[in-house]
Amino acid sequence: MNMLMITIMMASALAMMVLVVSITIPNKTTDQEKLSPYECGFTPKSNMRIPFSIRFFYIAILFIMFDLEIALLMPWPLALNNSMSTTPLMMASSIIIVLTISLLLEWETGALEWAE
Repeated sequence: MNMLMITIMMASALAMMVLVVSITIPNKTTDQEKLSPYECGFTPKSNMRIPFSIRFFYIAILFIMFDLEIALLMPWPLALNNSMSTTPLMMASSIIIVLTISLLLEWETGALEWAE
């Protein structure tokens, strides 16, 4: 317990030192040249941003959902093996049901259709 308190106090002291140093460092003002994007020394002629595809965003969110599903369901067989209750089974079933409903909603809205 004593070691935990010492560690917490040292981490808090380090965080406070970083905060004090960041406040005391003077903010240097920059000119327009330093704020502009670097493009071989020339000023940029146009906005070079590419429009973001919202369909790609939908697919990425879908991937993250199912990736998290795998991470949440990985310890399920071990928990079911060690427990005689039905709690792990109900938790896994609820995760699968929620993700199935979200998949059906994305399918119905057409988010999974990449090309029109």
